Amino acid sequence: MSEQSERFLAAEIVREQIVEQTRDELPYTTAVVVDTFREEPARNLLVIQATILVERATQKGIVIGERGRRIRDVGQAARLQLEAIFGCRVFLELHVKVVREWSKDPRVLRELGL
Repeated sequence: MSEQSERFLAAEIVREQIVEQTRDELPYTTAVVVDTFREEPARNLLVIQATILVERATQKGIVIGERGRRIRDVGQAARLQLEAIFGCRVFLELHVKVVREWSKDPRVLRELGL
């Protein structure tokens, strides 16, 4: 049970995996925005599209990793956790976007609920 929305929970699970898998390489200047959260009951499927925000292009490269390996690993680990929580299959699509100084932008912070 949680008081948080399912969208918020999905974003936090993705963010947790980013922090877990980047450890000291990436400062805590990442955020995750869930763009799409759609249930397809007929297919027992939850479709989640999310954007990972970083502040610099170098951070984008760290999140994506060599040949996309890191973002694939982040997505796979997050998807497994989400499937366990929601009890259905999850299609998780992740994108990385550079938004300079997003952590100081009131509009972005409001959108993130911070």
